[in-house]
Order: sequence, then structure tokens, then C-alpha cells
Amino acid sequence: MIRKTRIGQYLSFSSLVSLLLSLGILTIIWVSGLGVTAKESEGVLPPLQIHPLPSTLKNWHDPQNAGDYFSYLEESPVGSLIWSEFPIKIYWDQPANLVDNSASHQRFQQWVTEVEKAIAEWNSYLPLVEVKQEELGDIIIKRDNPPLGTTINPETGKLEIPRARSAQTSYKFYFKGDNPPVLSHQMIVLISPNLSQELILSAIRHELGHALGIWGHSPVETDALYFSQVRNPPPISVRDINTLKKVYQQPTRLGWTISQRSH
Repeated sequence: MIRKTRIGQYLSFSSLVSLLLSLGILTIIWVSGLGVTAKESEGVLPPLQIHPLPSTLKNWHDPQNAGDYFSYLEESPVGSLIWSEFPIKIYWDQPANLVDNSASHQRFQQWVTEVEKAIAEWNSYLPLVEVKQEELGDIIIKRDNPPLGTTINPETGKLEIPRARSAQTSYKFYFKGDNPPVLSHQMIVLISPNLSQELILSAIRHELGHALGIWGHSPVETDALYFSQVRNPPPISVRDINTLKKVYQQPTRLGWTISQRSH
């Protein structure tokens, strides 16, 4: 399994590498900086291919000619991190006791309300549907503080503990089905329960942009995927959707089948 956080480094490639090697799918891995490239073994890995644009994005046209920030996005080891089966299934945490009137329950319910608002906003551009079981979700939104991601400074050898963060999106790859398997992915979004109501909406809107495929940040503060928090969080912008549409026009290995023939 391979994972990467939107605001961190590559966490681990060993599980995915071992699995691909055991299937005879992977022959060589090159690691350069933070990037990873896989060499295909006689075309066993799905080749990079382009999925048809979902109708919502196909019908999107920018009358303002506002441009995009596609050039600021990062590549994943499998190409574009897009979805090819719709609607995209989303699971998010819910309070366990719906009749609880405590302050903590009310804060939880406010968190849920903001999640639902952000999902409704993005649903205008890609079809999304709620699922009640976490294991069924393509995108999983958790009411939890992101881990600190403690690292060792390679120059000093000292432990570095970064400042606490309020939101994080990570991905993992897995094989779905078995005749032949399909290379798939799942997005996990962590949103802190300690944010204000306004910031919850902004954080979820931003992280959902990553989870839907915008794996990078905008340099313009009027975009929802702007790289930093701003005093007045912007709604989803025309530039955000222009970028999303361009992402979905890129090739990917996700959503394509893998052959398991032996070598």
C-alpha cells in the first residue's frame, strides 16, 4: 500500500512494492527526492490512459477565461488522482447518540452540518453520494486531529515536531476485484474537531478539493485551494473548477485493470 499526505511526505511505499513484486507486476522502482516512478513489466501495470470526462465537467465552461493553477499540482506515482466511477461514495463521521443535548454533541453536529455544506458545493461539479458504512467510502472524512508527523532532520539528526495542523488529506492504493484486479484508491480526510464553524467549512471545502483530484495548491488567495488559511475563506472559484477539469483530462493508471499473468 502506498500513502501520501497532501501536506506531508511520502509515508511508506514498502507495502505496495511488496505486493506488486509478489504479483509479478513490478520490476524496478526508482526513487528520486519525493517522486516515485514504476517501470512496467511487459505492460502488466495498467498503462497511463485517459478516462472520459464526467458529464458535469464536460459541460463546464468558463465564460470569464479565468485560467487555472494546474502547473502548481504534483504528480502521483500512478498519474492523475481522479475518480472514474460515479457517484463518488463519501462517508463522514456522525454522532453516536442523536438525542444527546450536550455542548460536545452540538459541536459535533455543527461539524457534520459544515461537512454536508461542503459536499453539496462540490456535488455541483462531480456527483457525490453518502454511504453509511466507512468501509464502503471512496472518500472518508474523519472528525479527528491530523497526526503531527514527527520527523528526523537529516542534517542535525534531531527530532523535529511540527506545529499542530487542523486538516489533512492522504491517499492509499489498493486492488479492487479479481478478474482481473483494478488499481483503485481511497482518500482519507482528517478535520480537527476544534475548529470554528466557519473554519470547518473552509477546511472541508479545501480538503475535498484534494480528495477529488486537485493534488496541489493555488498561489491565489481567492481560490478554495489556496495554500494558506485566510481571514475570509473563499468559496469554490472558477479557477478551482478549471483546474479540476484539467486534472480529469490527464492520464492515470487508476480505474484500469491489472493483468496477473506470470513471468
